[in-house]
Amino acid sequence: QLQLVESGGGLVQSGGSLRLSCAASGFTLDDFAIGWFRQAPGKERKDVSCISVRNGRKSYADSVQGRFTISIDNAKNTVYLQMNNLKPEDTGRYYCAGTCEMTMWGSWGLGTQVTVSS
Repeated sequence: QLQLVESGGGLVQSGGSLRLSCAASGFTLDDFAIGWFRQAPGKERKDVSCISVRNGRKSYADSVQGRFTISIDNAKNTVYLQMNNLKPEDTGRYYCAGTCEMTMWGSWGLGTQVTVSS
């Protein structure tokens, strides 16, 4: 069964760092793109970052460019999102998906909560 499990969230002060993990089971990431998305309370889910496992191409939302880094560990079948210089507006629940297009994904996990205090 194809499954992605997010972890690594927490409470951090503004300027701090966190590393989120998206662990895949039931399939290998080789032929997928993995996207990270976040949803703030009362707001729509939005794109954060995406990586094409096949060619390594990466993309970032303007709001996180230069602060967040997406990467993959093929041996662990896991995609990471390193988040530095966190800001209160980064607060939200973070989800990963097997696509860069959130409308194309229907197997959402529980996500992981990131809270950045000012």
